[in-house]
Amino acid sequence: MKAEVLNAMKTAGKPLTVGEVATLTGLDRKVVDKAFKDLKTEGAIVSPIRCKWEPANK
Repeated sequence: MKAEVLNAMKTAGKPLTVGEVATLTGLDRKVVDKAFKDLKTEGAIVSPIRCKWEPANK
């Protein structure tokens, strides 16, 4: 799940919101939100713009 979310973010090539990632992946928003929480804790994603996230290592 986290890998799928991270892959979608890398493919997009721009900072995304939880809703945008949910739309791209077809996953439920709650599932994406949980993945975002885990990825933030791991330091795998960063927020360059308020409420938008991108992979920490592009």
